[in-house]
Amino acid sequence: MRTDEQIHKTRRIQDQYCRAVPRVAPVVHLTFELPDTGAPLRQRLAEAVVDRIRCGHIRVGDLLPSTRTLAAELGVSRGCVVEAYDELCASGFAVARAGSGTRIAAGADVAARAHAASHPVVAAAPPSEPDRARRAPVLDLRPGIPDPALVSDAEWRRAWRAAAAAPRTLGVADPDAHPELRRALADHLRRTRGLACGPVEIGVLPDLAAAIRVLAIAATLRDRDVAFEDPGYGRARRALVGEGARPRPIPVGEDGLDPDLVRETDAAVYCTPAHQYPMGARMPVSRRARLVARAAETGTVVVEDDYDGEFRYDVSALPALRSIDGGRECVAYVGTASKILSPDLRLAWLIPPVPLRSRIAAAVTESGEVACSVTASALARLIESGALSRHLARASRTYRARRSAFVGALRDLERFGVSVTGIEAGLHVVLRFPEDVDDVAVAAAARRLGVESAPLSTYSAAPGGPRGLVCGYARLPESRAVDAADAIGAALRGVSFGLS
Repeated sequence: MRTDEQIHKTRRIQDQYCRAVPRVAPVVHLTFELPDTGAPLRQRLAEAVVDRIRCGHIRVGDLLPSTRTLAAELGVSRGCVVEAYDELCASGFAVARAGSGTRIAAGADVAARAHAASHPVVAAAPPSEPDRARRAPVLDLRPGIPDPALVSDAEWRRAWRAAAAAPRTLGVADPDAHPELRRALADHLRRTRGLACGPVEIGVLPDLAAAIRVLAIAATLRDRDVAFEDPGYGRARRALVGEGARPRPIPVGEDGLDPDLVRETDAAVYCTPAHQYPMGARMPVSRRARLVARAAETGTVVVEDDYDGEFRYDVSALPALRSIDGGRECVAYVGTASKILSPDLRLAWLIPPVPLRSRIAAAVTESGEVACSVTASALARLIESGALSRHLARASRTYRARRSAFVGALRDLERFGVSVTGIEAGLHVVLRFPEDVDDVAVAAAARRLGVESAPLSTYSAAPGGPRGLVCGYARLPESRAVDAADAIGAALRGVSFGLS
């Protein structure tokens, strides 16, 4: 039993606690002006409450005024206040309980200080860029990009309309997909590249990298050496590395890759014999035959990337490696549409060696590489209608003229020790610099002068490769060839004499 004195003492303590800590949190008195931002009233009201939380004027647990009271104080409709409170509750800044009003939720202060909002806020428009017309005109000489403006608009639209009207496919990785395109490609490659193959031998894939990946899986190249041109095509190199292969650099000369440098331990060889990328060499028939013969003897897979073999100037076409005796057994032929029509047309075709055909089919299914059926149908119609042949003839004439104008304008750079190579085929030329010239610095200086190109040294697998610029002329108007050459000359002069 407690004594009377203990009871009185307990009551005094309770009375003091009740006076110090109220049973109900006090109602916050909100005083603010709603900004005239053009946003809905409910959003502006919610923003004002969050701003008061951020400033510490409202704290966690505080009770907000009733919707009727706040509406009267602000001179707005009660419905707007109800919507604002609903927004605050939905976003987690407040919590409402029946009979207890609306309170500031736990963590609301942290969110407010982090500038979280109760609703999506329209971001301010980025500062407008200077008018491109006022800048120095940019001449894009990046290699490997054709001029899509040369494609006939009427024939292009006609092919895509027909493709859009064709029945839809399942859109799954299937080696037997796109039969129309495979039939059209078989005829096109027979006529243009001398390849005798049936539609069943051709696989259609999204791009070159996909074709390389599928080949690497089918030929089990993981943890095995692959003889690779150096300087060479970086995208193909990265695709091989991505599948676990080990690209082994082989230096290329004036005749491209030397078959005698391929080792018996190399599981595969990657090369671009029609127009070596980026150096521009054309592999002569003697080397082609020797490469195929060695590959057939050792069981090596030769990956023939015929990326721009359709474009040749003042020289006759050389046979594709796969068309040489023995090529069907060891050469994997890869081509793409991006170099002959448009970079947007992401399609590649692969003709594997006969022994790998069943493995390629399994690798396509395993990798999940799916080519767009509409794009494949459009390309098939461009080939079947003769539009592609007409385009190639028209584009070859245009590219020949642009190449001649550019090469002629580059003759003035000979006094700097610059030589121009790779002019017989393809869509680019190489400007070879003396070894003591920093081609990365020259490319940067030329870019500041309005000419975009690619440093040759960046195509080598290791430092110490040849120096120069890789310049594509496919989109260089003949009338601007001198401007491009002058800008490159100024950049070279500035770097050589420390003026850039």
